[in-house]
Amino acid sequence: MSAFTSSTHGIPVTTEVPRHVAIIMDGNGRWARQRHLPRVAGHRRGVEAVRVAIKASVAVGIEYLTLFAFSSENWRRPAEEVSILMDLFLRALEQEVAKLHANGIRLRIVGDLGRFAPRIRELIATGEALTADNTRLTLTIAANYGGRQDIADAAQRYFAAHPEAALPGAPPLRADELTPCLAMSYAPEPDLFIRTGGEQRISNFLLWQLAYTELYFTDLLWPDFDATALDAALASYRSRERRFGRTTDQVQAARG
Repeated sequence: MSAFTSSTHGIPVTTEVPRHVAIIMDGNGRWARQRHLPRVAGHRRGVEAVRVAIKASVAVGIEYLTLFAFSSENWRRPAEEVSILMDLFLRALEQEVAKLHANGIRLRIVGDLGRFAPRIRELIATGEALTADNTRLTLTIAANYGGRQDIADAAQRYFAAHPEAALPGAPPLRADELTPCLAMSYAPEPDLFIRTGGEQRISNFLLWQLAYTELYFTDLLWPDFDATALDAALASYRSRERRFGRTTDQVQAARG
């Protein structure tokens, strides 16, 4: 069983500051194009915005920050751009992990890592091991990640661990049994989802976990997303009443 309350089964603890924020970092290419720069310049500026988001998240007390860096569908992009993204990912792992560790930040990478170069996989393993005991913030990077595949992989893990569940006459699989098998079972469901760049879709990101997450969309391009922009998203979050399919009275009664 998951250590965290599922939003479809109970009423998770909510606070003024969301425990878990998940972000689709969209708009690097457009940011560069608007400035007549190559797309790589936008991606490099996007890495700087990641540093800002991490610092701002720590400052306001967010416990989990999850960033969608590269989807399983992004391999369809031009080969040159994919190569640039892989190089940026490698360099970020080489240059940033020690800083994360020094600041008490735990690093996790979720997704199908098998397609990455051996050096990237090595750096991921080293970085996760180095920062495993840090508690100030858990930073998750979703890389070669797809929400549908995550659910399919979770089902495979469940039935591998419980082969009797696939036998005729076995009880139906319950959602709470599958949750611990998901890639991000170590984190609570996101309280707040942010997408930059003006698009209003979740693009195969954390499909299971976003069931009752508050969604926030901004026209700001990712390289321009800063602490002030995060504050605006948090202000929107604070203005919402989270009922998880229940009435206001039910939620208030459950929380005493």
